[in-house]
Amino acid sequence: MRLGWTEIILIVILVMILFMSNKIPGMMRNLADGINVFKKELKDTKKKEPKKPTKKAPAKKKK
Repeated sequence: MRLGWTEIILIVILVMILFMSNKIPGMMRNLADGINVFKKELKDTKKKEPKKPTKKAPAKKKK
């Protein structure tokens, strides 16, 4: 009996779930913390950037 790619992937996923089930919540927590820090840094960077002066279009003269 030969195993196809889908069966091999399914077996690998099941083995990972069985042996790493206690580590998965920690990994997800670290991922969420990293995303939150990234978002915070983006907000801080936007606040620190000086605003660029906007050029107004010259007013049209009435004849």
